[in-house]
Amino acid sequence: MSGAPARRRSGIPAPRTAVRAASIVGAAVGVAAAGVAAGIAAERAVVRRSKRVTDPYADEVFGPQPCEEEFPLRLPDGTDLHVEIVEAPAAAAAGHPTLVFVHGFCLDMGTFHFQRTALARRGGHRMVFYDQPGHGRSGSLRSGEYDLARLGDALREVVERTVPNGPLVLVGHSMGGMTIMALAERYPDLFGNRVVGTVLMATSAGRLRQTRLGVPAVLSRAGTPLLPILDNATRLSGGVLDRARRATTNVAWLLTRRYGFGTSRPSPALVSYVEEMNSHTSAETVARYLRTLYTHSRHPALAALAGTPTLVIVGDKDLITPPEQSAEIVRRLPDAQFVLVPESGHVVMLEHADVVNAALMDFLDRLEK
Repeated sequence: MSGAPARRRSGIPAPRTAVRAASIVGAAVGVAAAGVAAGIAAERAVVRRSKRVTDPYADEVFGPQPCEEEFPLRLPDGTDLHVEIVEAPAAAAAGHPTLVFVHGFCLDMGTFHFQRTALARRGGHRMVFYDQPGHGRSGSLRSGEYDLARLGDALREVVERTVPNGPLVLVGHSMGGMTIMALAERYPDLFGNRVVGTVLMATSAGRLRQTRLGVPAVLSRAGTPLLPILDNATRLSGGVLDRARRATTNVAWLLTRRYGFGTSRPSPALVSYVEEMNSHTSAETVARYLRTLYTHSRHPALAALAGTPTLVIVGDKDLITPPEQSAEIVRRLPDAQFVLVPESGHVVMLEHADVVNAALMDFLDRLEK
């Protein structure tokens, strides 16, 4: 036992097996280090190349937008939701409905940046925006589990506080559309009475597990370490996601571009904006929402929308909630208007804002005839 240390101290070579083992370990460490360094360098190179495009939104100022009123709306469990209202004084007198916007998973009210800008410029509609629980400037749920029924209840609270009377149109993207379906399921009497129109963008009424909802983009900076465990979403925890998020940085941008957008060379500013919204959602919130989104099934709730004009919009290259999910909604709502946007991914209202805005405004005009 004591001979080996003596030989090393006296300069006598260690046994050949020990030398071989040390060489293998050293080589493995070297290869691993080189691989990590090469991977990081490759990521950075790809991101740099991706950003070298003519960007129409390079000078666009994303983030908070003007509003007449903003406040925290406290839910019965004590959770505060950040709410903003854009007023249009003549809208009520003209009988125009108030528009309530409901954003998707790992995003915030900034999702509707271009719709808010265009509609405010156009005038005629009062608009309500809010950040869903655990997103943006809203607090996390104070108790219990995240589930779509509770999100539907939160939307009901927003409606009651901000649009206590008069007609309204609900506009939901992705999980926001699912939230509207949950509202319809729990409060069907609102539809056709108060709710005179519904807009569902890039969403689904169920079978989300089959679409592998949440593949990298909506997981923000999680990156590829999450891919093997997406099929076991109920096992995800904030700790798992935090470790995955620390694994890489540039890959988050690349994955957001891949899974959020449909054009081959989308605006780098838009990709960065979406990735920034993603990254502001805590890992614990991501994990808790995934569990309910994977079990989402609201096809029966669509019956409540049957008597309400509905506009369904989806990108033809949406990898998160593919077009067939929207087509299934339209199959169950045969009177719905269906807009399939070419060369567009999941954040269709950002990537092809002009197309979405035109469809939305046409829908609103037809409602008011």
